[in-house]
Amino acid sequence: MDFNVKKLASDAGVFFSRAMQFTEEKLGQAEKTELDAHFENLLARADSTKNWTEKILRQTEVLLQPNPSARVEEFLYEKLDRKVPSRVTNGELLAQYMTEAANDFGPGTPYGKTLIKVGETQRRLGAAERDFIHSASINFLTPLRNFLEGDWRTISKERRILQNCRLDLDACKARLKKAKAAEAKAAAEHELRLTQTEFDRQAEVTRLLLEGISSTHVNHLRCLHEFVESQTNYYAQCYQYMLDLQKQLGRFSGTFVGNTESSSPPPAATSPPAVGAATLPAVPTIPVVPTIVGVPNTVAESVLNPNEVKPPASGTRKARVLYDYEAADSSELALLADEMITVYSLPGMDPDWLIGERGNQKGKVPVTYLELLS
Repeated sequence: MDFNVKKLASDAGVFFSRAMQFTEEKLGQAEKTELDAHFENLLARADSTKNWTEKILRQTEVLLQPNPSARVEEFLYEKLDRKVPSRVTNGELLAQYMTEAANDFGPGTPYGKTLIKVGETQRRLGAAERDFIHSASINFLTPLRNFLEGDWRTISKERRILQNCRLDLDACKARLKKAKAAEAKAAAEHELRLTQTEFDRQAEVTRLLLEGISSTHVNHLRCLHEFVESQTNYYAQCYQYMLDLQKQLGRFSGTFVGNTESSSPPPAATSPPAVGAATLPAVPTIPVVPTIVGVPNTVAESVLNPNEVKPPASGTRKARVLYDYEAADSSELALLADEMITVYSLPGMDPDWLIGERGNQKGKVPVTYLELLS
């Protein structure tokens, strides 16, 4: 018990001595041992690494999981060392709703068929997103967390010990200056040698840990490359899925011409712009075949027969094809990128389509695949 009392008294004395030294330094009443410039640079680099790693980690978490409640739930599961339950992605949930809507509206209707096709693609997009999140969490987020919760905590601990050693050293220097008697000076000098040795040892330990930040950067660089590769693969998958979907929808495009119950979906493409892109404002300037009184409008009543259509007397326009297009049926004209064709419109025709002519060939063509020339 006496030993414990003496130890508590000793610890209290050391704490009081450090507090006094720290206070006097802040007030400018005591000298402070300065670290060399290289050491200070190592400290600044370590602090910068820690701060930016925290910011990158937090923002990447937001990127992968925008829902803050879900992030908190995942954090709690992680701290409890329990497996995070599987969560349905937004794409997969959208796919479920589209499929249910298609069954309700009728899977055989044009709208129902399209909902099913789009729903299948959304499901594939959701699965790809799930794989990307899993890969990014393991290959990128986990190493960043390991640094903050492992290496950085060790560095912080050793820096606090070094700070205490430095306060002890400077307090000994102050006591040596104040010592008058020879015996007091000898005791102060002996204490100073011990504290100086301890300070030098701790400074070397801390220096080695701080220099290890370079290895941390190399490790994080490798993880960053893996993150970029995962993200590239994810977006490439999404792009391919959407291309496949557009090609599938393009096969249905002729079905909707003249259908007053639904509008024409965007046609298939290699990489087409969406309907409503910058090319659309030029559509009203396309020459239009005049409507003859008493003659029924073939576009409004039935599927267009291009062979029965004649170009307008007022002239036509030239257009350059932007993307390859595969005709869905005999009423459409297949296109090859960069070729030149003649185009014009018909009264009552779907604004997303024009009549295109190439030599003796004639058929409907999607506006979004064309660059209209003046």
